[in-house]
Amino acid sequence: MTAPLSERPGFQQTQFELAAHIRDPERDAPPAGIEDRRLQIYRELFFNNVSGLLSEAFPVLRSLQSRQVWERRIRRFYADYRCQTPYFLEISEEFMRWLGEQRAAHPDDPPFIHELAHYEWVELALNVSDQPIQPEGLDLNGDVYLGRPRVSPLAWHLAYRYPVHRISPENQPRQPGEQPTYLVVYRDRGDQIHFLEINAVTYRLIELLQEDPVDTGRDAVNRIVAELQHPQPELIRAHGRALLNDLRERNIIVGTRT
Repeated sequence: MTAPLSERPGFQQTQFELAAHIRDPERDAPPAGIEDRRLQIYRELFFNNVSGLLSEAFPVLRSLQSRQVWERRIRRFYADYRCQTPYFLEISEEFMRWLGEQRAAHPDDPPFIHELAHYEWVELALNVSDQPIQPEGLDLNGDVYLGRPRVSPLAWHLAYRYPVHRISPENQPRQPGEQPTYLVVYRDRGDQIHFLEINAVTYRLIELLQEDPVDTGRDAVNRIVAELQHPQPELIRAHGRALLNDLRERNIIVGTRT
């Protein structure tokens, strides 16, 4: 069992007091005997590192409000949240989770703050992912309609209430859209990140291919035909076959299972 702070050696007590002060100087006093000029260097250095990292990870969210509002938000995260990762790049994921799960709603928050933070985090997550775009056991030239298409592990299909890909300082919706916004964010073979707006049918097709990998492309299309109860099923099948090929051209589908 970890000993209470008061029972630890003096140098450890000083370390904890210094760390607490750096995290929240308005709440926690510094250790005695340290010049404030020196403390200020540490306060600025640590906070600016975290603030700079999150500003780069969430550039749109950062651009929507004043510097003062943004820094207040970062300071509360910095002071109150206990990150579970030692990796600097993963702090952005922790910040996103803090916004959505632990932080109470604030009057400065736009209504889409959680969805926009997630959308921006996805780009970073795909950029740094070490998953191979072409897992073993694939036929790169296989028939994606008659075969079993494999969706790239670096292609994420997403659904949001707000049109997060269009949000900017000049475009900040106050209400959710009448229909969900469906997107695919993916990394291609050249390690470039792409954003593609899709419709509900394409979203469902990708979902089926990932849920049931034994299905052929044709099986997945036929399930959509049955769900839609479309009066012209052959039209949907033709569209579905063309859509599968288009997804492969974009590196969203990366081949067929052998």
